[in-house]
Amino acid sequence: MFLLILTAVLAYLLGSVSFGLLMARVFGLGDLRSVGSGNIGATNVLRTGNKLAALLTLIGDAGKGAAAVLLARWLVGEDAAGVAALFAMAGHLWPVFLGFRGGKGVATFLGTLLALSFPVGLAACATWLVAALIFRFSSLSALAASALAPVYALFFYHWHGAVLILLMSALVWVKHRSNISRLLAGTEPKIGAKK
Repeated sequence: MFLLILTAVLAYLLGSVSFGLLMARVFGLGDLRSVGSGNIGATNVLRTGNKLAALLTLIGDAGKGAAAVLLARWLVGEDAAGVAALFAMAGHLWPVFLGFRGGKGVATFLGTLLALSFPVGLAACATWLVAALIFRFSSLSALAASALAPVYALFFYHWHGAVLILLMSALVWVKHRSNISRLLAGTEPKIGAKK
């Protein structure tokens, strides 16, 4: 139990690292929280027009989720990997370093999926990509990928992993409440559009 608690704390702290803000500082893009949607994720970094910064943000946010899971599995075991996935994502959503006001967790969610079960993560990433190519809405792509991820887990992972992924998917949906409202109203900006 002590190791699982320690895993949760360390994964949360790792998840709290904001690559969006770091890349904005490195590339001189200003305070990301005052740009576009004010979000700290890769989609909002892309709204600055800097594609490299957006790509590095995406890799960093996904990578921290994957790293938390892989390290926990290697050092402690499979149960710890699940705990690390959930708490790394929680760290991104409610980072201690930013007054608990974080991003929407999509890249970190996908990174944890790839580490938990590569086939599930791959299927979720493919879902995001196909939806993005068809509809051009990052938020809609995220909602589709997160909604289908628990289903993929039932086929390619296991049922208790699917329950964990369902919980994480629910967090993605909760953090996208405003996006859902804008999608329904027809005011959601498309990928690459400056808000």
